Amino acid sequence: MGTTVLTLLGILCLASGFGWARSARHRYRLVRRIDQELEPDAYTLAWSNFRKEAHSASLYGLLSLASFVNAFSEGAAVVFALVALPAVVSTAWARNAVREARMSRQRIDIERRAQEALDQEDLAPKAWAARLAPEELPEYSGFEVGKVYQAGSGLMAGDFFDVFKAAPTRLAAVIGDVAGHGIESSITAFQAKYLLRTFLRQFRDPAQALEELNLQMSSVERSEEFISLVVLVFDTEAETMRYASAGHPATFLWHQREVRPLRSTGPLLMLDPTGGYFSREIPLERDDMALMYTDGLAEARSGEELFGEERIGDALRRNPGIAPDVLCKQLLDAARDFSLGTVEDDVAILAIRKT
Repeated sequence: MGTTVLTLLGILCLASGFGWARSARHRYRLVRRIDQELEPDAYTLAWSNFRKEAHSASLYGLLSLASFVNAFSEGAAVVFALVALPAVVSTAWARNAVREARMSRQRIDIERRAQEALDQEDLAPKAWAARLAPEELPEYSGFEVGKVYQAGSGLMAGDFFDVFKAAPTRLAAVIGDVAGHGIESSITAFQAKYLLRTFLRQFRDPAQALEELNLQMSSVERSEEFISLVVLVFDTEAETMRYASAGHPATFLWHQREVRPLRSTGPLLMLDPTGGYFSREIPLERDDMALMYTDGLAEARSGEELFGEERIGDALRRNPGIAPDVLCKQLLDAARDFSLGTVEDDVAILAIRKT
């Protein structure tokens, strides 16, 4: 009975030792691939793992040998004494075990923090985009709103739009573009969007709101930044639309059976703190529609040719009765087709119809 048990034990220890030996071989290959001078911590941990698995392989190998000898011979004491060798080595290595365990824990903590930082880096552009160009807009009685937004090649966008009630009888629509890309432009866009909300509630004339916004945004030194922006204010009581534009591409208005371009009424924001702006007021009729966009749409390229404002105006002119959201999507698809699927800059499009 004892012989059978020891034989089975020897087989199990032999199998275990063989498994640990294979693992130790792979660990050793990893050790050889790490540069000790460039990555000392990684080298130390890899070498520690190799030693532990080599130690386990030798220990189980000796236990297997001792089990077989003890099963078929009386002279097993000397063989069992050999087990003391890996025990002595293990005792010598034990003094480094705590330090290596701490290194492993610190490495895991560093990797976890690095992963959290990467996750935040992935989420940040989405969070900013959701505030600058929200996927959903509230419904406003008397108006139909369509919008589309496509981020360009940069992680952080500088394009933004906004539609909100500036007063019980006034609906404001804004679209803008901050020059450049990256976090700085995105922060500037965020500040401009929400400051303008405040000023449009404070001033009835959008030109006054732009002057105040320009003054406030210019008070902080940003030598390489400027903003193009257009504001439309729909007055449901007076049945009018008042607009002001700070150097922004032309807004197109379907009114009295024709498409009219609404050009800039003042300079780009943040170029001159004392820059002046004026607004224009247009009577508003049922089914009138305004089409606003950022320059990424007009500047989509096919070789050296630009998509251009004329194609944008023609899209509204061809089908003035089209739903605003369909018009926005069709324009973006047309720009993609024109540029063979690649629109590199941010694109925001906003269309509003009076119903």
